[in-house]
Amino acid sequence: MSKTILKVSDISKQYRLGLVGTGSLIHDLNRFWHRIRGKEDPYLKIGSVNDRTAMADGHYVWALQNINFEVQEGEVLGIIGKNGAGKSTLLKLLSRVTSPTTGVIKSRGRIASLLEVGTGFHPELTGRENIYLNGAILGMTKAEISSKISEIISFSGCELYIDTPVKRYSSGMTVRLAFAVAAHLEPDILVIDEVLAVGDAEFQKKAIGKMQDISKEDGRTVLFVSHNMAAVKSLCTRAIVLENGEIKFSGDTDEAVSYYLTNSRHQAGNYKADDPELNLDILQVNSVSILPDNGKSDALIFQDSEIRFEVVFDKKTNDHIGLNFRIKDQNETILFSHGSLNKIDNKDVRGIQKYSMIIPKNIFNEGDFMVDFGCVVNKKFYFLKENYISFSVHRKATEIGGYFGKSKGGLKLDLTWEH
Repeated sequence: MSKTILKVSDISKQYRLGLVGTGSLIHDLNRFWHRIRGKEDPYLKIGSVNDRTAMADGHYVWALQNINFEVQEGEVLGIIGKNGAGKSTLLKLLSRVTSPTTGVIKSRGRIASLLEVGTGFHPELTGRENIYLNGAILGMTKAEISSKISEIISFSGCELYIDTPVKRYSSGMTVRLAFAVAAHLEPDILVIDEVLAVGDAEFQKKAIGKMQDISKEDGRTVLFVSHNMAAVKSLCTRAIVLENGEIKFSGDTDEAVSYYLTNSRHQAGNYKADDPELNLDILQVNSVSILPDNGKSDALIFQDSEIRFEVVFDKKTNDHIGLNFRIKDQNETILFSHGSLNKIDNKDVRGIQKYSMIIPKNIFNEGDFMVDFGCVVNKKFYFLKENYISFSVHRKATEIGGYFGKSKGGLKLDLTWEH
């Protein structure tokens, strides 16, 4: 039977905005006056929601608010969300780097944290000395650290520089050593915040495999924050989604990733309907949409999905009308364009029309893409709407040990080789 190793109850964290730190003298006196009278902290009643895109409407912000969850022994919990959603703040609270404004955190055993590159390392000490320093911070004895130091150094791949001061390490080398220390000194809870993105493909493979060994074979708990959904789906047994400092979803990893990506994609705008600018003399565009192969507008598009560009319009003229799409990558470089001009003959046809352009699977790389939408009448452009809609392509979870980074380019073709 699983045991609860970490319990978070009603956690909130409030910060003061501006140049002043967590408080000021007048606020401290006000808090003290309320406390001796048995009153609630007056500044807990105010504070903006943690939406980094909005202008501040006060002096306080809730980085986290009303966070509740439990983690079982041996569980790998993924924590996902946009930048600024509160993920790193939550991990800092769990690691005791800072304290919550309200709420209680209960945990059993040692917690090892990998929050930022070089956290807990002294730049003037050598790599070997930092191993002993971090081990002592985790509560290990010198004998325990010495028994594992060869294994730690070998895993880190920093043998050549192990007796060199850490200040001369690259960020990748620092992360390698820090992860090796945290993973091998047998913490009960390992907390990791996106630092693996600094490492190369070889290190990612070793680190992901090691975390899986820690949870499955050693029965230890891992809290894993990452923007790489393939790594989250491959590693985590459960996940929570943070948005504006609040938990919006908690449950199965696949469902959590789907929830997160779906909401991100909706903001990108893969569907438009009844645009007044496209109610023209010769046609009225009713809707323009991008759908995956299952035809559901709220489903995700993966690299192995067939993609359907669908346009519904009312044709008001007997002239020939062609529809055009231009697909661009995140840098707005045109990848390709295609139109219906030589594919569909609609001369002398009027009324509601529904056209679809189908792109085969395994064409796009993962990423976000913009779409220009245009209309051609009698072989002349009638209108062109740049960046009219957009869509995101996601990669499905890959096998442990695969490369989790993104290959370059907007296209990723699945081509046949012959010998």
